[in-house]
Amino acid sequence: MNGANPQSAQQEAIGSQTVKAYAAASPSSRLAPSTIRRRIPGPQDIQIDILYCGVCHSDLHQARNEWQSAMPTVYPCVPGHEIVGRVVKTGGAVTKFKAGDLAAVGCMVDSCRRCVSCRAGEEQYCDSFPTLTYNGEDKHLGGVTYGGYAENIVVDEAFVLRVSDKLNLAETAPLLCAGVTTYSPLRHWKIGKGQKVGIVGLGGLGHMGVKFASAFGAEVVLFTTSSGKVADGRRLGAHEVVVSKNTAEMKKHELSFDFILDTVSAQHDLNVYLELLKRDGTLTMVGAPEKPLPLAIFGLLPKRRQIAGSSIGGTRETQEMLDFCAAHNITSEVEVIRAQQINEAYERLLKSDVKYRFVIDIASLK
Repeated sequence: MNGANPQSAQQEAIGSQTVKAYAAASPSSRLAPSTIRRRIPGPQDIQIDILYCGVCHSDLHQARNEWQSAMPTVYPCVPGHEIVGRVVKTGGAVTKFKAGDLAAVGCMVDSCRRCVSCRAGEEQYCDSFPTLTYNGEDKHLGGVTYGGYAENIVVDEAFVLRVSDKLNLAETAPLLCAGVTTYSPLRHWKIGKGQKVGIVGLGGLGHMGVKFASAFGAEVVLFTTSSGKVADGRRLGAHEVVVSKNTAEMKKHELSFDFILDTVSAQHDLNVYLELLKRDGTLTMVGAPEKPLPLAIFGLLPKRRQIAGSSIGGTRETQEMLDFCAAHNITSEVEVIRAQQINEAYERLLKSDVKYRFVIDIASLK
């Protein structure tokens, strides 16, 4: 299988290179070794040899075309948007990086850069939709972009982040999605001391939400369906862990939360969490369930509660998050795997059998 795209005369002028990767050929196929094309770095570009790439649940969704109504997958698909590596080449106009620097790439590799959101440093909300790290439009070589399950990646320096050498690099990779996806709403709603915050779910996103909310000084309560996660929740920074199947435990927290961050992508009842919010409290969704969730409007009206959504972070906020993590020694809990274990990892991911993020050691690909 080969992921190369037909090239126009202009694209030929850019030049390309062959790169080893792991790719899905169809929604039903296992990921397998492949080759893809990356562009030769242009004036503004940085080429990064990838060291580690996190495995996000959205990788599985995209590889299996489970979001086809909103984001249909183009094959071959090379997932991966939690990328940490080392700069090996820079274009002549690059000013922020040099060969040898540690660098990271998250969920985006470009945006329109002109709309109100982009000018505000909120490229994730680009009016034209940002160019995703994989399965986005590749304006350089044609076809779609390919992600981090690969030897290297070439990205415009405006979308490359700096990584501290103080942090474990494998544990840093998931910060590029799971980290900033929870950091961003907690910052936007100004979470801090004196506030009571709930985190729903203890997975790849939820465990980072617990860590950040705790680091920001909030009183943190973790909600989980699994009694086996109580001890881990406390270890990660939760002041209390509530097993959400226990009606009595849930009821004692009614009308007490300023903010609840829901990280769960499976079908679940939102209404039980709305009842826990104070007047003017907010329930923010960062999980992405495949099907719509029922919502009782009378859970919102009497206390002027809000339900909201949040995406990833922009480049500015992602860099802020990485710097915060370096200053406070915050990383993700990971299980490092070889590229050859990715299909097994996907099956385990479906069973929530990971604490709390798989990370591919890209050296195994080479």
